[in-house]
Amino acid sequence: MEGIRIGLIREGKQPPDRRVPLAPVSARYINETVANVEVICQSSKLRAFTDQEYMDAGISVVDDVSDCDILLGVKEVPIEELMADKTYFFFSHTIKKQEYNRPLLRAILDKRITLVDYECLTNDAGNRLLAFGRYAGIVGAYNTIWAFGQRYNLFDLRRAKDCFDLQDLQKEFSKVALPAVKIALTGGGRVAKGAMEVLNGMGIRRVSPSEFINRDYTGPVYTQLNARDYHEHKEGAYFNRGEFFSNPENYRSSFLQFACQADLLIAGAYWDPRAPVLFTSQQVLRPDFKLKVIGDITCDIEGSIPSTKVASTIEEPLYDYNPSEDKMELALTDEANITVMSIDNLPGELPRDASLDFGEAFIQKVLPNLVDNDYQDIISRATITRKGSLTPAFQYLQDFVNESV
Repeated sequence: MEGIRIGLIREGKQPPDRRVPLAPVSARYINETVANVEVICQSSKLRAFTDQEYMDAGISVVDDVSDCDILLGVKEVPIEELMADKTYFFFSHTIKKQEYNRPLLRAILDKRITLVDYECLTNDAGNRLLAFGRYAGIVGAYNTIWAFGQRYNLFDLRRAKDCFDLQDLQKEFSKVALPAVKIALTGGGRVAKGAMEVLNGMGIRRVSPSEFINRDYTGPVYTQLNARDYHEHKEGAYFNRGEFFSNPENYRSSFLQFACQADLLIAGAYWDPRAPVLFTSQQVLRPDFKLKVIGDITCDIEGSIPSTKVASTIEEPLYDYNPSEDKMELALTDEANITVMSIDNLPGELPRDASLDFGEAFIQKVLPNLVDNDYQDIISRATITRKGSLTPAFQYLQDFVNESV
């Protein structure tokens, strides 16, 4: 096998993201143990890990990575920074035909770039191999509880971004003193499990969906909801998980029963655009609709949750949703509003831990295919474009690329 030179590119998207695909310890492991592979690092002043930390780990830090075979990033690469005829790995946010990234996909094709999307790296069963989901759940749940404390002046937690790492963040849990509120958490994957780590760590009791709806409590509780808990078949048939994920249009949402009981919503479930929305802007106007704080970890703009109008940012994490006018307003300005947290790069608030986990998974699950001709077809399945053309699995994006704006 010929040598492979991997470059860790600096993040250029704004607002900046401090995560990295390979922390110094991960890069050093590859350089010391994997034959014919060398990792180098492009200098950056923004990363959670400093240039000096990479150099201390024996990693070359350079300004120019144009001589690398493979370029690893995290967020979308700005169009003006894309290098022609290169192979990139990053989260492109294009596979759902996201309108805001149409110019990016066009530029990738124009520059004859081979793009491998982390989101599409899966095993034979279709399960994702790389994700920041756990830390999205941890920070998303923490921020939702923080937002509730801010809204009602109940307690004052440090922001997650101001904590050094997860262990430091956990020191804040004991400060949380919630009244008898109900918290609904959607999802059953990495995101939801990360959120449950926080809720359990804060001593919030977990109850079943049925108990959540039918009982009152003297202290705070939460329930974790899977798709079957808040979807019903349009024809009255029993919920079938396989059918739901293959034909979600056959179902309608029954989430309103939870929205009329919950004070807080932590949304951590993947949403298919073919699936029903969680609730509508009209349902929010019902007098029995109770939600006051929504932490939308999924952050599907104008998607399953009508209050998610934009992605908020780490620097400005909250805004208010005015349900009577279906519009955004300044955060924490009116008791009739719903306070929304919709940061789309939540793991960036705990970038060191998130990067370490991501790099470990990359080494275990993806790197062997890079160095051994993709023997499991993992990389080929995740390749959206190859040298300027959409690959067969992603040909459905061609009309999206061609569509005039």
